[in-house]
Amino acid sequence: MGKRIGLWLIAVAVTLVAARWQRTTGPTYPVQGSVAVGGAAIPICLERSHGGDTDQPVRIATDDAEISGEVRWHRYPTDDPWTVIPMARTRRGLEAALPNQPPAGRLEYQVRLTRRGEQAVFPELPAVTRFKGEVSPYVLVPHVLAMFVGMLLSTRAGLEAVTRSGDARRLTTHTLGFLVIGGLLLGPMVQKAAFGSYWTGVPFGWDLTDNKTLVAAAAWGWAAWRSRRGRGARWEIVAASIVTLAVFAIPHSAWGSRIEWE
Repeated sequence: MGKRIGLWLIAVAVTLVAARWQRTTGPTYPVQGSVAVGGAAIPICLERSHGGDTDQPVRIATDDAEISGEVRWHRYPTDDPWTVIPMARTRRGLEAALPNQPPAGRLEYQVRLTRRGEQAVFPELPAVTRFKGEVSPYVLVPHVLAMFVGMLLSTRAGLEAVTRSGDARRLTTHTLGFLVIGGLLLGPMVQKAAFGSYWTGVPFGWDLTDNKTLVAAAAWGWAAWRSRRGRGARWEIVAASIVTLAVFAIPHSAWGSRIEWE
């Protein structure tokens, strides 16, 4: 019993690390940092993803009334001229808004702060934000939960196969089930709401999120099929677990849906 609990604790730890990695990497993770203007460090957090049909807010928290700011942006990737918009003073600091774009449309932007002639630009290389449609939490939350439960079961099945602490076939079936529900059923529903297409991976495109989900599900499908033929699927289960871990190591939304402006 103690060994089985230990394996579950390891699987939970690996899943939490994977969740943290997914949360803090990839092209949609906010750009964070600070700039020095007037002798004070001003913290800045610029979003790189925006959902819904509203403009994307750009906010700088500062109570220094002498600091002014502006945002410059253009469509990405294009040679369009930069548009500069002044930031308005509010009770919370400085605010501006990037104009809403069609789903998968992207804008490149950066902020310039000024105080008594001293200027600072953030970030040094402009941030790229991607727009998307509004995704219902009734679809998004089950999708995310199913994917990470699948990751948990995948790791646990792999550990059980490696240590031969029990029969991993039931875990294999459950892992495949959660990956199919989360990635191949709910995933396309999220993709449709956000970007207008149910599937943009192979054979219709190269969306890395869709393709890596397909690879993980295929690996577990093979392991599940082999496990039904007896206990000879031990190494197929280990391989599927490693493939899934590698898939979750790929930053979320890498090579995601996008508009290539003409």
